[in-house]
Amino acid sequence: MIFAKEKKTGESAAIAAISTAQAPGGIGIIRISGDGAIEIAEKVFRSPWGKKLSQTPGYHALYGGVYTQDGEKIDEAVALVFRAPASFTGEDVVELSCHGGLYLLRRTLDCVLAAGARAAGPGEFTRRAFLNGKIGLTEAESVMDLICAQGKQAARAALAGHDGALERRIARIRDSLVAQAAHLSAWADYPEEEIPEVDTADLRKALVNARSEIGTLLSQFEAGRAIREGVDTVIAGRPNVGKSTLMNLLAGCERSIVTQYAGTTRDIVEDTVILGDVLLRLADTAGIHSTQDPVESIGVDRAKERVRAAQLVLAVFDSSQELNEEDLDLIKSLKEIPSVAVVNKSDLETKIDFAFLESHFPKVVSISAIKGDGLELLEKAVAQTLQTSALDPAAGMLFTERQRDTARRADGCLEEALSALDAGFTLDAVTVSLEGAVSTLLELTGERAGTAIVDAVFSHFCVGK
Repeated sequence: MIFAKEKKTGESAAIAAISTAQAPGGIGIIRISGDGAIEIAEKVFRSPWGKKLSQTPGYHALYGGVYTQDGEKIDEAVALVFRAPASFTGEDVVELSCHGGLYLLRRTLDCVLAAGARAAGPGEFTRRAFLNGKIGLTEAESVMDLICAQGKQAARAALAGHDGALERRIARIRDSLVAQAAHLSAWADYPEEEIPEVDTADLRKALVNARSEIGTLLSQFEAGRAIREGVDTVIAGRPNVGKSTLMNLLAGCERSIVTQYAGTTRDIVEDTVILGDVLLRLADTAGIHSTQDPVESIGVDRAKERVRAAQLVLAVFDSSQELNEEDLDLIKSLKEIPSVAVVNKSDLETKIDFAFLESHFPKVVSISAIKGDGLELLEKAVAQTLQTSALDPAAGMLFTERQRDTARRADGCLEEALSALDAGFTLDAVTVSLEGAVSTLLELTGERAGTAIVDAVFSHFCVGK
C-alpha cells in the first residue's frame, strides 16, 4: 500500500477541459486548474478596462473577451478566479464562462491549451481534489452518481455520499476497532506497564457490533443500486392480459400497440420510466404461450429469455379470467426472480384465484391499467419488493462495487478475529485479523489506498470533472 494523497511529480501542472455538457447551451465553462492556471488564463482573456486576472483576488469575476494569440476575439466571457487552497481542487483555478456553442468552447479550449495548459483526463479535477485533501475517496466516487442521478432518492443518496455520510459511517466503525487494536498492542508490547488487561467480553462486543454495522451496509447495497442505477424490469404474462396497456400507463404515452386481439406484441418494446423513486428500464414482451406461428414463436422465446435475466418482473394476470396453464407456467418460472403479481382489469367481474396468487407472490396488486387505477399500490409494492422503501439515502450507503468488495473483505477479517477469539487462540492472532479489518476500512475511505485503486476510481469519470 502507499499513502494515496502523496502527489507524484508533475501532478500539479495546469490542466484544462470543457466542464459543461458536450452539447449546445446558453453557457459553457472551460476550467483551468494547477500551477500557472491564472497566468495561462490571462494569456487568452482580456478585460476591456485593463484589469488583470493576476491581480484579481479569489472568488472575484471579471467581464471581458477570449482572444487567440494573434489577437482575434473568439467570444465574450466571464473569468472567475479561485485561489489555492480555497477551490474545488485545492489549486489555483480559473473558470471561463462563454456562450455555450460547441465550436466556441472548443476553440477557446484550444487557445488555453496553446497558452500552456495540458488537456485534463477523465476525473482529473476531482482526483486532484482528493489528492489535495479537499474530499475523501468515497465523496469523490459519489460525484458521478450525483451527475447521473435520475430520481429524487438517487440524488439524495449521491448528495449524502458527496457530503461524507458514508465516510463518517465507516469512520465510526473504524475508530471503534482502532481503539481495540491499540489496547491489544499496548497490553502485549508493554507488559511491565500498568495497562488494564484486555476484557475479552468487551472486545467480542466491539467486533460483533462492527460486523453488524458492515452487514447492514452490505445488505442495503442492492436496494441502493436500484435507486441509483435503475432496475431491468420485464412486463410478462400470457396474451391479452393487458401488458401493453400497463406499459403505456407507466410510460405516460402510447409505447405499445394495444388491440383486443391476442398476440399483437410480437417483439420487445422498451422504455425507461420512474415509478415513485425507482428508475425502471421497462420491457413489454410478447405474450408467453404456445404457438405454431414461427414469427410469434420467436417473440415468445425472447420474452422467456428476458424474464430469466430480469432484475424485476411485473407478472400480469387477467382478473376477469381463471388462471390457466400458461399463467401457472409463468408463476413456476418466477420462483427465484423478484416479482410482483399485477392483477389487471379490476374494473371487470373478478374470477381469478387471489388466494393462489398470494401464496406464490410476496406482493399482489389489483389494478385497472386502462383506467389508471391502482398505480400507487403498484408503486408501493415495487418499492417493497426491491427493498428501497426501507432505505434512508441520507444515512450513507455503499454505492460502488469497489466499496462493496472492500467492505466484504473487512467483514471477513472481523469474522476471522471473532473465530480466533472464540476458539481460545492467543490475542496476537485476534490482533492480526483486527488490524487487517482496520487497514481495509482505511482503503475503503481512501486514507490508505494503492495507486491502482485510485486510478480505477477516476477512470470512470467524465472529462471536465
